[in-house]
Amino acid sequence: MQANLNDLKAAQINAVALKAYARIAATWELHMEEAASLVAMDRFTWMRATKPGSAEQLTDDQLLRISVLIGIYRSLEIYFSEPLGRQWMTRPNEGSLFNGRRPVDTAIEGRLPQLLAIRTYLEALCEGA
Repeated sequence: MQANLNDLKAAQINAVALKAYARIAATWELHMEEAASLVAMDRFTWMRATKPGSAEQLTDDQLLRISVLIGIYRSLEIYFSEPLGRQWMTRPNEGSLFNGRRPVDTAIEGRLPQLLAIRTYLEALCEGA
């Protein structure tokens, strides 16, 4: 009984996380490959995962990445006004973390450590550091 309850909770968490991240990816106007790569998926898995009623099982790494991306989204919405907050990930950035590249590209290349660095950077901006 307990195992079934835990499986149900995990499935609900996966569904909510995927739905939230799919909305963020759409808001940021990410290409399918970009959206998939940020959460360590190939584009076919991403397409399957974002279909209504999907039962795609996320790894702990993928859940952590989605959590970090939600934090990045939240910080951008707090710190920047529209449309910059929604375009920030896909615009070239001269900041030291990006060196003229788009944050999304550095996040894909740098994987989870870069995602965490971006989140920390944005949270510092929000706190006035």
